[in-house]
Amino acid sequence: MTAILGISAYYHDSAAALVIDGKIVAAAQEERFTRIKHDHRFPGNAIRYCLTEAGLSVADIDHVAFYDKPLLKFERLLETYLSFAPAGFPSFVRAMPLWLRQKLYLPRELRRGLDGQYKGRYVFTEHHESHAASAFFPSPFEEAAIMTLDGVGEWATSSWGVGRGNHIELRGELRFPHSLGLLYSAFTYYCGFKVNSGEYKLMGLAPYGDPKYVDLILDNLLDLKEDGSFRMDMSYFNYCQGLTMTSKKFDALFGGPARGAETRIDDRHFDLAASIQKVTEEVMLRMARHVHRETGTKNLCLAGGVALNCVGNGRVLREGPFENVWIQPAAGDAGGALGAAMFVWHQLLDKPRSVGASDSQFGSMLGPRYSDVEIRGFLDQAGAVYHEYPGDDPLCDMVAGLLAEEKVVGWFQGRMEFGPRALGGRSILGDARSREMQSTMNLKIKFRESFRPFAPSVLAERTGEYFEMRSSDESPYMLLVAPVREGQRLPVDDAAAGLKGIDKLKVPRSRIPAVTHVDYSARVQTVDSDRHGRYRLLIEKFDQKTGCPVLINTSFNVRGEPIVCTPSDAYRCFLATNMDVLVLENFVLLKKEQPNAVVIDVEAYLAQFQLD
Repeated sequence: MTAILGISAYYHDSAAALVIDGKIVAAAQEERFTRIKHDHRFPGNAIRYCLTEAGLSVADIDHVAFYDKPLLKFERLLETYLSFAPAGFPSFVRAMPLWLRQKLYLPRELRRGLDGQYKGRYVFTEHHESHAASAFFPSPFEEAAIMTLDGVGEWATSSWGVGRGNHIELRGELRFPHSLGLLYSAFTYYCGFKVNSGEYKLMGLAPYGDPKYVDLILDNLLDLKEDGSFRMDMSYFNYCQGLTMTSKKFDALFGGPARGAETRIDDRHFDLAASIQKVTEEVMLRMARHVHRETGTKNLCLAGGVALNCVGNGRVLREGPFENVWIQPAAGDAGGALGAAMFVWHQLLDKPRSVGASDSQFGSMLGPRYSDVEIRGFLDQAGAVYHEYPGDDPLCDMVAGLLAEEKVVGWFQGRMEFGPRALGGRSILGDARSREMQSTMNLKIKFRESFRPFAPSVLAERTGEYFEMRSSDESPYMLLVAPVREGQRLPVDDAAAGLKGIDKLKVPRSRIPAVTHVDYSARVQTVDSDRHGRYRLLIEKFDQKTGCPVLINTSFNVRGEPIVCTPSDAYRCFLATNMDVLVLENFVLLKKEQPNAVVIDVEAYLAQFQLD
């Protein structure tokens, strides 16, 4: 037996992954255990979970792999600061203490984090090697082109190559400071959202606006080539030398300063979001076409933070030259831990790789699970009122009935998901047919901006009835956006068609309005029996009762918190929101029966953030 522990830490979304004889045994982000969103610290809790899941100790680990090369990253930082001196001095002073105290001495930090029990050597893979390995090795392809796109690793900001059998080869890269991820993050910052966290908000905001700034971006901010490479005019940006993403020149170009956090969003921000989203999609498409010309393969694997841009992914699949696309579910830095471990097994140890009809990531259900004994003990201690159902069929039938009554259900089943998406393990569910459900779940359950879209979970074989996707296009990881089929759309009169911004939300656009965005798109999750088990049965039961094989699926958390991990996390979230039902494995809790339940004053809560 060969056990390989992969680690990502100290930058964004620390995580651990354990691979044993080439099989992914466990993987989790540290944030789920510490309850600190995007926790970047050493993933001690995630490592302990992975080892416990496998029944191993630190001493049993054969190899430890870290997902990037700190000395190369430090070289890039020093060279950047020197290039912009003295302008970069405040940023330099802020960054150096952590580097000199911790990041330059990662073997020491890793030994300390592993309690001195690991005696072997450490493997440091390059950042984009880790991404590429996480994209190709778990994929269902014997051969595929690979694209990785993010903010920045050591020097590379995107790379491309090819994977064959048990090896990957990276052939080209774009280098810092020219970065699609940082370009998108600059607009995220400018529109008032948090960098490395709010990019998906910007993507959700885009359909409310018009892409009127596209030419301004292409004429001023970047020189985009036909192969998708580009150079940015750095006078508009401040991330190399300062503590902000954009410069005063950027402010002048787009008509004012950056939006303050939690302040009202106006038409300019909608249009900026629409514009940078369109530019991003164009860059992704040009890159994909170039990589296809260079590799000649029919398959594409994607990873890196930009690969979480589901709208761009959907266009690459529909309009790009590749027949098949597979995207790493944990496409960001957390997935680097998994990629580093798999890189050691296949690339460095030269172990064979077998490819099946499906990927080898097990639905990305790689986190902790909890037994009925553990859950019952917790509920009894908490004084909760619950109903226990002995089998899948009666449980799913009862919960499907509640969903059909437009109840909002917290669904806690099996292993926790690895990656940013809730896939039916730690989900909040609702009726996609409801015209009010999007607003209800955003404001009364998630406590977040009303414009945020929700994703549909649909029975895999019924996908084509509702969405413009081929029967061969699986989307089990909720990483593709597709148009809602014409036959499911509702007519919109001239007055409704003329609405602008958030007012577009007032108009139902399909027979599943709660998951149809204002541009008639949806971020689709296809649900099959191999990966999704009881969640699949629940949707089947809902379909039997309503004739609709689609549910709303959003992550089981509230604004500013990670997805829940434990029954305690789920119960606390249930009580702290206006959720109606909580399902913990075989146990069902109704809010109205709980002795300590309260109704949340949503208006007072939202007033803190100036949201509507």
